[in-house]
Amino acid sequence: MIKNHIFPTEKVGKTKKEDNIMKKLTAVAFAATLTLALAAPAAAEEGTITVAASPTPHAQILEAAAPLLEEKGWKLDVVEFTDYVQPNLVVDSGEMDANYFQHIPYLESFNEEQGTSLVNAGGIHYEPFGIYPGTKSSIEELEEGDVIAVPNDTTNEARALLLLQDNGLIKLADGAGLTATVNDIEENSLNLEILELEAAQVSKYTAEAALVVLNGNYALDAGFSVGKDAIAYESSDSEAAKTYVNVIAVKEGNENNEGIKALVEVLKSDEIKDYINETFDGAVIPFEDEAADAAEDAQAAADEAASEAAEAETETEAE
Repeated sequence: MIKNHIFPTEKVGKTKKEDNIMKKLTAVAFAATLTLALAAPAAAEEGTITVAASPTPHAQILEAAAPLLEEKGWKLDVVEFTDYVQPNLVVDSGEMDANYFQHIPYLESFNEEQGTSLVNAGGIHYEPFGIYPGTKSSIEELEEGDVIAVPNDTTNEARALLLLQDNGLIKLADGAGLTATVNDIEENSLNLEILELEAAQVSKYTAEAALVVLNGNYALDAGFSVGKDAIAYESSDSEAAKTYVNVIAVKEGNENNEGIKALVEVLKSDEIKDYINETFDGAVIPFEDEAADAAEDAQAAADEAASEAAEAETETEAE
């Protein structure tokens, strides 16, 4: 940022010599300011990107990305939210540029229910959904009428119920899939009570519920490790990893803004992938978008070929 230069107020009755000195100082200062302005990289004036994020792991990942983004000329301003509603509302209203906390099914469900116009600007990571101990430490310990706490929002409840089904605790109606609710439970041999709670509250019921089913970020907040504490969790090669990838979401029409593109590029960089793998003990896994990577490689090859052709044509003309 170029600061304004403030010069001393002229003295009344100054000498001609003093006046000449003042003019020279002014000229030098102006030249210095102009030089700084010309030398400053254009990217430095790009501006600030505001992002609404869940504290863990999203805000942490953004904090690690901030220095890399600054190298591209963008300042990152992150505001943390602990719910799943306000981050979408502030982006849809234009108060903030983007958010980073949700997966695509939740985004689509929110748009449908709230009438918002949010879109995916880039998939960054996924968080394996897990079953964690409460008053019981294993599935085998479950008894008649035990309570299992699950998130109550549409897509995350379905994901929790599907994980319970995969582990033999319940059976859902055919075709329930990503819209499953407790009303779709057809078999429940232990008459388990499925306690539906706001996602952020589930981890707080480990003293009351036999087991809890947690989103990855809330498991981290509660101090759980997927590798060490989860009784069961979604595998890395599962369809869930692709379905529930956490994305940068923006208001429709803003997905190609230069700042948003820079943000996604940094978050998908090798540096951030390494940070995620080294920091979160398997609770957060970088999303590998093979189709997008292939497209980028193809574009890079095309650009290189075009550059080589242009150079060859220039050399021919020079001869």
